[in-house]
Amino acid sequence: MAYALPPLQWLRAFEASARALSFSAAAAELNLTPAAVSHQVRALEQHFRVQLFKRLPRGLQLTTVGRAYLPSVTRVFDELAVSTVGMFGRSQQTHISVRASVLFATTWIAPLLPKFQALYPHIKIRLLAAVWADKSTSVDVDIRFGDGHWSDFEVRPLWQEPSVVVARRADRLTGKSERDRLIGLMKGGVVHIMGSEDRWTTLLRRNGIDETTLVINTMTDNSLIALELTAVGFGPCIVQKSYTTNYLEERDLHLPLADGIPIADAHYILTAHGAERTAPEAAIFRDWLIAELRQIKEAPGAG
Repeated sequence: MAYALPPLQWLRAFEASARALSFSAAAAELNLTPAAVSHQVRALEQHFRVQLFKRLPRGLQLTTVGRAYLPSVTRVFDELAVSTVGMFGRSQQTHISVRASVLFATTWIAPLLPKFQALYPHIKIRLLAAVWADKSTSVDVDIRFGDGHWSDFEVRPLWQEPSVVVARRADRLTGKSERDRLIGLMKGGVVHIMGSEDRWTTLLRRNGIDETTLVINTMTDNSLIALELTAVGFGPCIVQKSYTTNYLEERDLHLPLADGIPIADAHYILTAHGAERTAPEAAIFRDWLIAELRQIKEAPGAG
């Protein structure tokens, strides 16, 4: 079935102008003159017989119709760009920056990267480590741990799992109940990860233990250092379960309690939206990583 679609260049002119709310800015992006962009948008309005913009003394304002039409046009161009770059690449290699915590990067991203490079050899990854999100550093893909409420970005869930108590094997206890074992572990104090105050609180409440009995030996701002501190005798810590895989054997640690600690927070993958469009390569990496981790999570015996 044939559709009376307008020329592609008219739609590009509309989409770029709508993002920037400026014919001049759209012209710079499309390598055209402002007059040419304005002419193409006018032609599109005449084609539809509706006004898409209000021309203001300084800039543009989308009409109700223009505002309603923009998301679908943007989505089409984004999907076309992602598909084209994913299948054919660019004329030269492209680098994108991906930021994650040290343990998430080493536990999940680094082992999977060879698969990504085999599929997309033209996309090179700059993998950056961070504890807290740094607004002063711009990255293409940002992996954060939290509640998922970052309104300035397009946010998609990536990975969620319970936390676990980790202790030295030398501190192994033989109490009859989880409560007894936990009280014994806490006698010498614990390692606390800043920003994760609810982990110990949840565990103590679950076992009917007075929260005031908790003694914090030392604090740190990330799980990697917490595991190291536990390994050298500063007391048990609470980290996400997948982070313990290598440490349990290499640093002679163990999980003294039978059950994990359910938490509401999770890892999310963030990319730009709105005026700062997500690069096609960033969208390709984002969608690939989501699919890979979902496959791992759903594999028999996972979790």
